[in-house]
Amino acid sequence: MSSEKAKEAVEKMKNMKMPGGGKGPAGSPLVRGAVSLLFGGTALAVAGYNSLYTVPGGHRALVFNRLTGIKEERVGEGTHVRIPWVEWPIIYDVRTKPRNISSLTGSRDLQMVNISVRVLSRPDESQLPFIYRRLGQDYDERVLPSIVNEVCKQVVAQFNAAQLLTQREQVSRMISRNLIQRAGEFKIRLDDVSITDLRFGREFMHAVEQKQVAQQDAERARFLVDKAMQDKRSTIIKATGEARSAELVGVAIKKNPGFIELKRIDAARTIAETISKSSNKAYLSAESLMLDLAGDSETLGKGLTGSVSK
Repeated sequence: MSSEKAKEAVEKMKNMKMPGGGKGPAGSPLVRGAVSLLFGGTALAVAGYNSLYTVPGGHRALVFNRLTGIKEERVGEGTHVRIPWVEWPIIYDVRTKPRNISSLTGSRDLQMVNISVRVLSRPDESQLPFIYRRLGQDYDERVLPSIVNEVCKQVVAQFNAAQLLTQREQVSRMISRNLIQRAGEFKIRLDDVSITDLRFGREFMHAVEQKQVAQQDAERARFLVDKAMQDKRSTIIKATGEARSAELVGVAIKKNPGFIELKRIDAARTIAETISKSSNKAYLSAESLMLDLAGDSETLGKGLTGSVSK
């Protein structure tokens, strides 16, 4: 009995059809519905994932449609919906970006100048479709190096080497104004333009150093000449003073012989004070101290009497 039931079960399994036309238990409507539901859910999930995109902070997006091309509207920050496989976003960074650009140019007096300019640039948000159509997403690489070189050559050629050093603020202002005007033609905004470095050729720098050394030598020679003139004037004034002093002393001696005795007393007083302050003991005669006043007392008295009587 059991062997007959087993044979019937095997026959039923042989008669069941597979999904691809074969036979088996997978051919039931329930299994086919589950498979269809699985494929449908997967397709729906993929379509939902591809229908969303996110614009990061500091960025803007343009939407390209396969049928109509670039849309004029700009999409702000956040998550947005698009038609899968028909539309996709083009993200632009609208934040200010710094960039250093060097340019080798010549001044008005044919001196080679290596000038470095730092610019802060960003795209004009209202003109993003124009920028994408004309320049693409690497707009700064395409535009800034060429216009910076052009403007620097144009402005530097109006000044000589000395003016580039002494009028640097004016040069920077002219470069900034011309660059902002040129970048505006490409819908690029420049928030700041500044000269970060200004270098001349090696020969010019050597000539400037030699000129500075020559000027310092000239200033030193001028100082020495002025000093010699001052020394000469000082010597003349000193000699004139000594001659005048000798003249006055001669006149005083001629008028009053007692003047010599007074000078002798002053000298003796000075010698005595010097010897008294010394730590050594010295014994000198009155003649050595020029104090031999006893022998000349009569002469001194006559001289003083003569001066009083006059």
